[in-house]
Amino acid sequence: MGFWSLFETASMPLLEVLLVSSIGAVMATDYFNILSSDTRKSLNKIVFVAFTPSLIFASLAKTVTLQDIISWWFMPINIGITFICGGILGWIAAKLIKPKPHLEGLLIAMCSSGNLGNILLIIVPAICTEGGSPFGEHSICKSKGLSYSSFSMALGSFYIWTYTYQLLKSSSSRYTTMKEIEDSPQEPNKDSNANEKTHLLKGEPQEYIDVVVPLSYSTSDDTQIQGLVSKDVKKGKFSSKVAEILHTVLEELLAPPTLGSIVGLVFGATPWLRNLVIGDNAPLRVIQDSVTLLGDGTIPCITLILGGNLIQGLRRTSIKPVIIITMIFVRFVILPMIGILVIKTATSLGLLPSDPLFSFVLLIQYTVPPAMNISTMTQLFNVGQEECSVLTMWCYLVAAIALTGWSTIFYELLSAKQASKKSAILIL
Repeated sequence: MGFWSLFETASMPLLEVLLVSSIGAVMATDYFNILSSDTRKSLNKIVFVAFTPSLIFASLAKTVTLQDIISWWFMPINIGITFICGGILGWIAAKLIKPKPHLEGLLIAMCSSGNLGNILLIIVPAICTEGGSPFGEHSICKSKGLSYSSFSMALGSFYIWTYTYQLLKSSSSRYTTMKEIEDSPQEPNKDSNANEKTHLLKGEPQEYIDVVVPLSYSTSDDTQIQGLVSKDVKKGKFSSKVAEILHTVLEELLAPPTLGSIVGLVFGATPWLRNLVIGDNAPLRVIQDSVTLLGDGTIPCITLILGGNLIQGLRRTSIKPVIIITMIFVRFVILPMIGILVIKTATSLGLLPSDPLFSFVLLIQYTVPPAMNISTMTQLFNVGQEECSVLTMWCYLVAAIALTGWSTIFYELLSAKQASKKSAILIL
């Protein structure tokens, strides 16, 4: 497959994103005023509750079986490595660059969370149709490519709606709390008996001030009582912390996209449930058809919202060029190099199937631009929407070249590997 042919194939999904987002940007202008701020928020909630879980469920239940989940066990680990490496690099970048507080979580999320869905669904099957492909017969390659891409999309959604969702949620909470503290008025101390040791500002209400008893007046019984009280307090703090963690995990698992992933995996892995909804003779095939119809609206709606936010972002925000350059460098230079190292190591250890297409999909997962769902989350938490749109625009513009270049390198590496295997077989 030639460079320009691969460039055209890799550029198509990225150009689609840019074209649809430009339509959203036009609809959000003052002239049309169709995608207003309130409209985008309402549409975003529909995407979160209905469209995204439907897309994940329909894709998983149709293409992934229990045998596939078992044989593709390295893919969730590989995606986890992309999130961990990207998150660490994003955290280091945030500490070095020191962006505004509301952009720290966004920068880490953009570095760690890749678009593991619609881009792979377009690129991988298209590569299979090219002559001289190292991935085998065209129809078989295309079928396997769709299955790999669908599984990648489902796993990516699970990671995004747990790790990235919690990351942006906690970042938004910290920023909101910081802003409330800065905006809250502080009451000066008007006590006439105040002296140089008195606090200038009242930090808290009078009833919450602790009474300090001198050590000389404490008895052994008092010490024992204080020890028991401190132990009870520590136990209470520990139990409340555990309860808080469990509540957070449960909340993430009950998020509609995560539920869609879990239910889709259950239906795909259970033959009798799968036969209920999948296939021309399935008694409940109307459910799959309806869910597929809903899921088809996910990408267009997210992209339109992204374009609408982009207009406000270009008007209001001024992102430092160093933030854009750093994010592009992490996503399109460092992560693909890490991907080559990881996949080569896994192959040498015999952890991967012999199918070169599977290795190609794993490598591409390190090279894709940031996930579109990050825009949905910034809209949900009402923080960093405009900045997210601007960063996404730059990433998708650069991705057209970066994704093509790295895909060519991956393609050549796997072709050379297949050629050496065939030579070894002929020698034997």
